Amino acid sequence: MRPAISQTMSANAESSRVEIFLAQTPQLLGNSCTIPRTAAALQFHRRAAIPMPMITICPFTTMAPGWLRHMVLFALGLIAQASLLSASQVEDGIIAIVNSDLIMLSEMKREVAPERERIQKEYRGEVLARRLKTAEYMALTTMIERKLQLQAAKARGISVTDQEVLQAVQQMKQQGRAIDETNPADLKNVREQLMLLRIADRDVRSGVMVGESDMKRYFQEHRDRFALSEEYTLSHILIRPRSPADTAEAKEKVRDVMARLKQGESFEDLALRFSDGPNAAGGGRLGLVRQGELLPAIERAIATLVPGGISDVIETSEGFNIVRLEDKKPKQFRPYEAVRTEIQRLVFQQKSEDAFQTWLTELKNKAYIEIKFESALSGPPTAVPAPRTLPTSKQ
Repeated sequence: MRPAISQTMSANAESSRVEIFLAQTPQLLGNSCTIPRTAAALQFHRRAAIPMPMITICPFTTMAPGWLRHMVLFALGLIAQASLLSASQVEDGIIAIVNSDLIMLSEMKREVAPERERIQKEYRGEVLARRLKTAEYMALTTMIERKLQLQAAKARGISVTDQEVLQAVQQMKQQGRAIDETNPADLKNVREQLMLLRIADRDVRSGVMVGESDMKRYFQEHRDRFALSEEYTLSHILIRPRSPADTAEAKEKVRDVMARLKQGESFEDLALRFSDGPNAAGGGRLGLVRQGELLPAIERAIATLVPGGISDVIETSEGFNIVRLEDKKPKQFRPYEAVRTEIQRLVFQQKSEDAFQTWLTELKNKAYIEIKFESALSGPPTAVPAPRTLPTSKQ
């Protein structure tokens, strides 16, 4: 069901506004609407089943310069004529206006094509339709945000030379990225990525400061992240069935080994005589291993052992196991000074991401964004995209 949209004009003629209320599920559909301010806010209102708060945008005719109004109105006039054709006859059209830039349906199709192909291979029926709608919404959101960032870069005089583009292409090829330096579309994409990186460096990262108090607070709140895992010294006996038909024989063999251990026979001698493990010749001694390096079933078995303790028989994909804990070192917390550089990097990254989201929200709030996306591909969106991440040199 389409959302109920009501438009009310303000009584103040000077600050005439169109106020759009989304009374049901927020969607990027209809004749004209704005993108939700943040994905988190949209997700909150979706879960709470309450209306979105009022989002106000200034009408295009009162805020855009004259030349821009004429250009966009002329383009919309062409689209209005094309709308007389059936949906199957219309191959392209404006689906969004972002300040002075237009986003066309053909651009949207190219943007979403790889994800559409992947989704069509994995899903069918209603699930496929929902996934496609979500992919289209995310693609449109990404395109709008990219337009805003590129506009900000151009406004600040940021540019990228042809030589810089070619150098970046060569670096990407060395990293195994598939890119055709003779394809204008690929070169344009690389140029835009470099511009996004530079505007993020100038407007976002350059203002991020990391203080000593920030780093110490992060260290206290994430101490487990900087801890050294528990370490075990183990000995191991493995009885491996030679075939699925030999499972019963292997079980009988491991029971015999366990009975011998309980009678006091040497673990090392039994490992040497009966174990199929790679360390059998050394008496089954595995040496030092860290928590997380063992199979989960063995990890659980040794968690309750004390040094010198022998586990019960543990069945895994490898076969039947018996483990003796020789020694155990508890988790150790590295001191602050030993991890200070790592913490500084993590805090800077976290602060940069937060600053980037704030900056991107400000760009949206200051921009004129109009969506004209009447189920151009698969219908209204059904999910909210995750917030954009800060562009990095790796991207």
